[in-house]
Amino acid sequence: MPELEYNEKDVLARASQGDRDAFGELYAQYIDRIYNYVYYRTGNTHDAEDLTARVFQRAMNHIHNYTDRGVPFSAWLYRIAHNLVANWHRDRSRKQEIPISDIPVLPAKGDHPESKLVRTEEQDALLKLIRKLPPERQHLLILKFVENFSNAEIGQIMGRSEGAIKSLYHRTLLALRDQVGDQNQF
Repeated sequence: MPELEYNEKDVLARASQGDRDAFGELYAQYIDRIYNYVYYRTGNTHDAEDLTARVFQRAMNHIHNYTDRGVPFSAWLYRIAHNLVANWHRDRSRKQEIPISDIPVLPAKGDHPESKLVRTEEQDALLKLIRKLPPERQHLLILKFVENFSNAEIGQIMGRSEGAIKSLYHRTLLALRDQVGDQNQF
C-alpha cells in the first residue's frame, strides 16, 4: 500500500475542527523542533519538557482559532513557545545556564582529549555570551543556527521583515564578536 503524502493544510483543517488524530499528526511533525527551541532558550531538560508540553496543550486548546494567513503553522507554534519561554524567564527573574555536562560533544576521529577540552570550554563560553543577549537575539540565533531557517522564515516567525532580520542578525554577530574580543583581552 503506498504511503500517503503529508498534507499540512488538510491536517490543519481537520485539527481545527476538533480531530485529535489530526492534531497528533501536527504534534509528531513539530515536537522535536519546538522542544529544541525551548531547550536552547531554557537550558534545562525538565523545564524544556514542561514548557513544550504546555506549548502543545495551548495549541490544541486554541487550534480552532488558527487561521492560515500565509505564514507557516510552525510560526504560530514558535510564537506560542516564545511567549511561554518569555513568561518562564520573567517568573524566575534570572536566566539559567546549560551545565557543561549537558552539552553533547562528539569527538572526531583521532581527536585528542586536550583539543576536546578546549572546544568544550569554547562552546561553554559562547553559550554564556549568547545567554547574556536580549531574548529577541537569542530567539534569532536559535532559529538561524539550530533550526536552520532562512531570514525570510525567521521574519515570518518573529513578525518582522526579512530586511529587519538581516539587520538584527548583523548587529547580533557584531555584538558577539565584540564580547568575544573583550573576553580575550583578559
